Amino acid sequence: MTSLSFTDGLRHLVKGVDIVLSDVWGVLHDGLTAFPDACAALATFRRGGGRVVLITNAPRPADSVQRQLRRFGVPDDVYDGIVSSGDLTRNHVAARPNEAVYAIGPDRDGPIYRGLEVRFAPLEDADYIVCTGPFDDEIETAEDYRDTLLQARERRLPFVCANPDIVVERGDRLITCAGALAELYRSLGGEVIFFGKPHLPIYRQAIALAGGNGRNGRPSRVLAIGDSVRTDVAGAHAAGVPCVFLTRGIHAEEFAGIDRDDAAAVGRLFGSTPAPAALMHELKW
Repeated sequence: MTSLSFTDGLRHLVKGVDIVLSDVWGVLHDGLTAFPDACAALATFRRGGGRVVLITNAPRPADSVQRQLRRFGVPDDVYDGIVSSGDLTRNHVAARPNEAVYAIGPDRDGPIYRGLEVRFAPLEDADYIVCTGPFDDEIETAEDYRDTLLQARERRLPFVCANPDIVVERGDRLITCAGALAELYRSLGGEVIFFGKPHLPIYRQAIALAGGNGRNGRPSRVLAIGDSVRTDVAGAHAAGVPCVFLTRGIHAEEFAGIDRDDAAAVGRLFGSTPAPAALMHELKW
């Protein structure tokens, strides 16, 4: 049986590790402000010669993500680079300049289309949908889009999901993300194209950005960090990368009181997803 391995600091896990792939929302900030201990942990790893690439399901380009991180108080010295689901979605849209897009998402996600030749259209005239999230994630859920998604399914429109997360933290609340709409569309029989975690392209791009060929020609040793079973743990496993799971994030209620090796808890908490290499309450050095 598999047991859960707990640790109180990243320092116990990074001996021989060359690259850390870190989630952002829920690991470095809560959607409002930075977590100082988490930022310090990654900065310390970098000072020791490691490389850090942030991999995020944010539906915006990397430069927009960086500006947001600075507003939240995340220092630039925490990471070497950023790969976002927004970057991968932009590539998909750029490859289809003659197809019309029905865009679902808040105005703040507009940078995902910046510099691209995009023809926007109403649902009845669109060739495919790009969803970065609900129009108003403060009050809307996926169910608010059921009628729209039924119409899209009737037209057999592909649904491009620019953020596979179901929910994220914003302060002490959970906010609906594009992944919730995508899963509803898929349950209705619609075709969904996902960009971001847990899908392999974002991991491959992040490792390449970090110089993943390693030292002296050997492969780099990589460690992932995240707070989502569905995206971070499953994605790291699919990429062949060990994962450190943080229990204080979106799964805080499920992991309350789990503070020791408990084989029986593995199935209950992780289901069919292999257990992570280690668990930590929050990221610290």
